Amino acid sequence: MKILYAVQATGNGHISRAIEILPFIQQYGEVDIFLSGSNSNLQAELPIKYRSKGLSLFYGNKGGLDYWKMLKDCSLVSVWKEANSLPVEKYDIVLNDFDCITALACKLKGKPSIGFGHQASFQSKHTPRTSKKDIAGEWVLHQYAKASAYVGLHFEAYDQFIFSPILKSNILHANPTNKKHITVYLSHYSDDMLMHYLYQHPDIYFEVFSKRVKTPTRSNNIRFIPISNEAFTKSMIESEGVITGAGFETPAEALYLGKKLMCLPIRGQYEQLCNAAALKNFGITIVNKIDSEFTQTINSWLSSPNPKPLTLQHTTYEIVQHVMELGRALLGKKEEEVYSPASSTCHASTTLF
Repeated sequence: MKILYAVQATGNGHISRAIEILPFIQQYGEVDIFLSGSNSNLQAELPIKYRSKGLSLFYGNKGGLDYWKMLKDCSLVSVWKEANSLPVEKYDIVLNDFDCITALACKLKGKPSIGFGHQASFQSKHTPRTSKKDIAGEWVLHQYAKASAYVGLHFEAYDQFIFSPILKSNILHANPTNKKHITVYLSHYSDDMLMHYLYQHPDIYFEVFSKRVKTPTRSNNIRFIPISNEAFTKSMIESEGVITGAGFETPAEALYLGKKLMCLPIRGQYEQLCNAAALKNFGITIVNKIDSEFTQTINSWLSSPNPKPLTLQHTTYEIVQHVMELGRALLGKKEEEVYSPASSTCHASTTLF
């Protein structure tokens, strides 16, 4: 069996997940990776067959999106050409973790695909949303990487086709300790801005993971560390708490480890605002921006109770097994035979467990 696995390279979470589940998928056949996007800091240790700049989100230095850079990097003509040339028809199963080029290629060539990952969970109306309606944000989550069927991942099973987060094996088998430092990963804030506020806690040691440093650097109570999967995981396992964005993978790992967690959603990033709404149910501290009150916010956060832990309902093996069974069910069918816009997008992804 030939399997195409399209991985979005905006941020690090998609790549981290792909690295974890690849050995499980390879048990079912030959796997080729299409890596799409240009805003990841992790080394993609994957069998990459196809590579594209794709469409990516870029972040500024003060907590929001860099719209100018996003516009300059965007080429709809290139997306169309790459979709036409991507040979999805040569594969038995197309697994798409939120890539628009693969989705368009499947649409143009009538090839069924499985939308897999965190964004797929937003096909359900039961998945938590922010209180402020965002029509454009909803459109992106529903239409950006359209698929024939979906297998979603989220903090809880909000619908029948939504499964537990896929965590790295070294997180699953970790013995968490507390060495009293705070692990920080806020790629949407500059190092200078973080220093200004973290210096105001001289008694707290921070390990800040930065895309701007090449080697570990110590500055007073802050250690800046280059982004590394292994180093970040070790820091988080040994931390007292974690301060990060409101993405999916890192908050899920911190919750599983039972760490204190503070999340700062990227301004203008609708998915992160929705994640923040879901995280509030775990007792997570959500901060809209870093300002003059941030120092007191950290103090209050450290004195607050630990959040509700994350419980995994499915193993990685079970999730991949379900994905592959769904893929086999789509074999030999045309895209229009398995997807009906008027019907529920969940019907083809009924859980096996």
